Amino acid sequence: MEEEHSQEANGSCPEQSEGQPPASDPVVDAGSCAGPMKTGETVITEGKAKIIFPSANEVFYNPVQEFNRDLTCAVITEFIRLRLVAKGIQIAVPGEKGLEKVVVDLSEGEEAASEPAPDGEGTDQAAAGDVCEEGVRVLEALAASGLRSIRFAKEVPGLRAVVANDFSAKAVELMERNVQFNGVGHLVTPSLADARMLMYEQKAKKEPFDIIDLDPYGSPATFLDAAVQAVSDGGLLCVTCTDMAVMAGNSGETCYSKYGAMSLKGKFCHEMALRIILHSLDLHANCYQRYIVPLLSVSADFYIRVFVRVFSGQATVKASASKQALVYNCVGCGTHHFQRLGKMTSHGSNFKYSAASGPPVGPSCEHCGQRHQLGGPVWAEPLHDLAFVQRILSALGSNPGRFRTQARIQGVLSMVTEELSDVPLYYTLDSLSSTIHCNTPSLLQFRSALLHAGYRVSLSHACKNAVKTDAPPAALWDIMRSWERLHPVKRERLSATSPAFHILAVEPTLQASFTIREDANPKSRKQGLKRFQENPEAYWGPKARAKTGGGISTSLQDKRKLHQNKRKERVEDRSRLKNKRLKEASEGGAEKCCPSPEPAPVAEEPAAPPQ
Repeated sequence: MEEEHSQEANGSCPEQSEGQPPASDPVVDAGSCAGPMKTGETVITEGKAKIIFPSANEVFYNPVQEFNRDLTCAVITEFIRLRLVAKGIQIAVPGEKGLEKVVVDLSEGEEAASEPAPDGEGTDQAAAGDVCEEGVRVLEALAASGLRSIRFAKEVPGLRAVVANDFSAKAVELMERNVQFNGVGHLVTPSLADARMLMYEQKAKKEPFDIIDLDPYGSPATFLDAAVQAVSDGGLLCVTCTDMAVMAGNSGETCYSKYGAMSLKGKFCHEMALRIILHSLDLHANCYQRYIVPLLSVSADFYIRVFVRVFSGQATVKASASKQALVYNCVGCGTHHFQRLGKMTSHGSNFKYSAASGPPVGPSCEHCGQRHQLGGPVWAEPLHDLAFVQRILSALGSNPGRFRTQARIQGVLSMVTEELSDVPLYYTLDSLSSTIHCNTPSLLQFRSALLHAGYRVSLSHACKNAVKTDAPPAALWDIMRSWERLHPVKRERLSATSPAFHILAVEPTLQASFTIREDANPKSRKQGLKRFQENPEAYWGPKARAKTGGGISTSLQDKRKLHQNKRKERVEDRSRLKNKRLKEASEGGAEKCCPSPEPAPVAEEPAAPPQ
């Protein structure tokens, strides 16, 4: 079946679907292995795991994914810490010093509070690599080589069991060798099964997983329905999407078929992709009277990664419609507006749910007169739990050097804590300037102008020159008009139908000040944290999809060489064929124009004599 083939392909390319630049090159070791090493195999070290790697098949390991795996280990560690501390169990992370012990009540889900643990309580400890009977069960649904599951077993304390599943027999065979090689067979159990059927079976047996990790090649859409059912109440879902062309607006109709939302091709596409997958997760959960609470949502390189908790509660599910919104995006100036799908109003201790009123825009954009595109629905609530993110940062600060990509993790999470959580989407400085054809103000100048005007502003981890602000679009364009007065454009060159002509024809009502303010420069920028790293190597993106049965796929570089100038050559071939036909037709026409020789007269037969 096609779906089975897709999952088998996922299995045969383990960490390929994950995608993230490493802090340094992976350590390659040709040392001994459990059982005889096969020809062409090497051992790769990442974190505390050593993985047997078939060198001839690059899809089994993608070194640029290390950031993804490191971040997942950090998030899961803090999630387990919160789960176990309520049971009086403290986790012992190797190298961690001076982290305050906490007692957390998670019974109310998202409103959990923390306080210092009383002396003498929480003395039981769970160490990494040991089985914790009160610990959590983890499922890596598409495990392939088993690298991620093995890293969980060796680096994350508080685990009861880890199930490393894949649908490819070759991947499971490699996984079993790696589990034996790393000595984690007491924690990690390889599984050969369809990931969806495995999750449905665990749900039917009432044996849900506390953590489910989905990291497929491409879209996770086919696994979401099973995942939201198979995770325990208050459990953690970790989901990766690498089909960014679909989610970033290139194929809105495909995005709708997979996630139930239309994507838009705008400058904010990476944050919108995060909101689309969160909408899809919540929509799937709502079918079973469940809802999601995002802990962390990250857009990095060529993929997105979200960490959400799933709770059960019929009353809370009723509010889900008010958490979703449609997006109106102007095709001319890029101004966007949100339209909530539902409305929730409070009456004392009770809530009333109704349809929202709208739309928030007229038939054309009030600023440039162009039409709007309609996208969504998308998740319109905060993308992160800032208290949880701060806990991860505190843990990383008390354990320097835990991960090779730790500098980037700290930089990205620091930016996350600075984002305006109640402001969906963002604008970019270059798009605002290019709309009115003027030069671009510096980041500090534009942020200062917004702060002088009394608005809030922040950056976004999803885009280097993003501007998130609660200022209305009219205020943004007034600031750009004020900037244009200081750096005028040649109005006579503007078309009367262009967005720039319409925007600059209006006098600004807000007189912007571009004097640099002290608070315009965010802390993460002042400290020089590693927020946006450069491309680590050539061809560092996602690898080629694995062949059915785990065969070796042609590398993307070879495919590029094979198909290079394919379209150009095809056009040239068509042009040559067309010229050839025209030449043949012209030659044939010339022959037809020549006067043909008259046929020789036929002699008449003499008439028969009369009888």
